[in-house]
Amino acid sequence: MTTDTTPLTHIVDDDEAIRDALSWLFRTRNVPCATWASAEDFLAAYQEDWRGCIVMDIRMHGMSGLDCSTALRQRGSTLPIIFITGHGDVPMAVGALKRGAFDFIEKPFDDNALVDIVQSALDEDARNQARRSARVDVAARLEQLTGREREVMGLILAGKFNKVIADELNISMRTVEVHRARVFEKMGVRSAVELAQQLTLAGLYNSATPSAE
Repeated sequence: MTTDTTPLTHIVDDDEAIRDALSWLFRTRNVPCATWASAEDFLAAYQEDWRGCIVMDIRMHGMSGLDCSTALRQRGSTLPIIFITGHGDVPMAVGALKRGAFDFIEKPFDDNALVDIVQSALDEDARNQARRSARVDVAARLEQLTGREREVMGLILAGKFNKVIADELNISMRTVEVHRARVFEKMGVRSAVELAQQLTLAGLYNSATPSAE
């Protein structure tokens, strides 16, 4: 089965009855989904640009849910994974949480509880996607800065005034003002506070400040 980049809830379970039940549940709650009969089938079709989350049985014939999770992480996937577990698998599921799984739900599960967890996972993936997009955009903007503009930006982020920056870099205050204006223009911000927020949200603040050098 192939999908586009529309966020989907991927149901991975070797039990056809479970796949059908979960597919029906999600579709009645307006949660787009796709079903996979095995971890191997899912991994064979998986694309890096997929968005959404995964609802996966922790135990299946062939590759287990845990092994599938490990394979996905090795490929760099950040899709939130929700494990479906039996009573005896709870300790295994707790261990999976410690290794990065989003959540787990024990059989027999409450439909509303599962839908709530899935919605939280979809929200988490959307936030991750927004952070990745912001990081790419901000990194591209940083590449447009000259070496001197990077120096000035780092000192701005350190909270230093124009006069102090001018003294430290041995340039005129007017030159500092020009560099500051160019930094703000290229980064698409209007103030030092907005610049700091932009870099922080993109996870690039430390690399842009003198202390990281």
